[in-house]
Amino acid sequence: MARKKNPDLYNLNPSTIMVYGAVWCPDCKRAKQFFGDQRIQYLNVDIDDDPKSVAFIEKINEGKRIIPTILFPDGSILVEPSNAQLAQKLGLKTEAQRSYYDAIVIGGGPSGLTAALYLAREGCDVLVIEKAGLGGQAGITQTLDNFPGFDEGITGADFAARLGRQAKKFGVEILQAREVLEIGRDGQYLTAEIGSEIHYHTQALLLATGARYRRMNVPGEDDLLGINVHFCATCDGAFYKGKKVLVVGGGNSGFEEGLFLTKFASQVDIVVNSTEPKASKILQDKVAERSDMHVILNHTVKELRGKNKLEAVVLQDLATGETKETFYDGVFVFIGLTPNNDLLNGKAELDERGFVIAPHMMTSLPGIFVAGDARAGSTKQAASAAGEGASVALAIRDYLKSLGS
Repeated sequence: MARKKNPDLYNLNPSTIMVYGAVWCPDCKRAKQFFGDQRIQYLNVDIDDDPKSVAFIEKINEGKRIIPTILFPDGSILVEPSNAQLAQKLGLKTEAQRSYYDAIVIGGGPSGLTAALYLAREGCDVLVIEKAGLGGQAGITQTLDNFPGFDEGITGADFAARLGRQAKKFGVEILQAREVLEIGRDGQYLTAEIGSEIHYHTQALLLATGARYRRMNVPGEDDLLGINVHFCATCDGAFYKGKKVLVVGGGNSGFEEGLFLTKFASQVDIVVNSTEPKASKILQDKVAERSDMHVILNHTVKELRGKNKLEAVVLQDLATGETKETFYDGVFVFIGLTPNNDLLNGKAELDERGFVIAPHMMTSLPGIFVAGDARAGSTKQAASAAGEGASVALAIRDYLKSLGS
């Protein structure tokens, strides 16, 4: 841990790598884990223990409170970097051992890693390529308490670490800091390109790339992203100790994250764009029991006002059309997911929301499979994602057998 008298604490040219973060931030944990795995020396500054560091990172990020913010001795700065960006910055070698694998999995979440370990147990050589931390959305979840076998729950970080170790145990090779830029076909082989001159070949390709949080797409949202508009309560909730926040979204995610935010905020309101929430009755009952939470039904966010700081939220009553200004310190958005399917745009059959249509796991492109949150019709739950991983592994096995592989 960094000491407050350390001369590097607020130095833009520190003598060692400085990581400004917090214990509750999954991306901070991942960055520090990355450094630890590579045995890179660094000093950690916990913004909760050193309030002055919050002003320091705001200055660096033009008023935005974003962590992790990482300073390097050469004066360069990385903000919320992916593992690939860290690897590039540190000059690390992140190439696979071979150029050909029986199967290549893009994505290291529950679907991808489960599929990989099943295939490896079948005797296949498997490469997993993950651009960020292992575990996907599950890996940054505060606690998984509905995954079978974990009766007392398990943190997302621990769950992801176990999945990674289990896959490696069966011989799966994992590239954790590389991004697939393009997929294609080279004769009888499928290709995954991660650089202008780096291609990996395979007979079967699995996209388990998951999904990302949807945005409201209202005026003012872009200006306030990372300042007062957030998509991760566990990442940014602690910025709002004793303050008032608005949660957008009436599903399970909105209610779950709203309940979590009560650990920090003094008041948490949830705005729902329908006459009834879609969240489970259990979650609705938990929210109703709290005096520091309020559900605003049949309203939607029309505008966010403010440039460098949230000044007002404009809500519209969907029954009357009337609008009114409300005042919150922060807004957390949980209105669904957008699939990470850029690699298949214009190539495979997608539904109207961009999810891949693959009822039997294989896409409209022979040899290219999809599983988990990126697939149309998936339930967007960690347990079912793992189940899809097992199912798609068996489908890939049968496909390889049909090719004589």
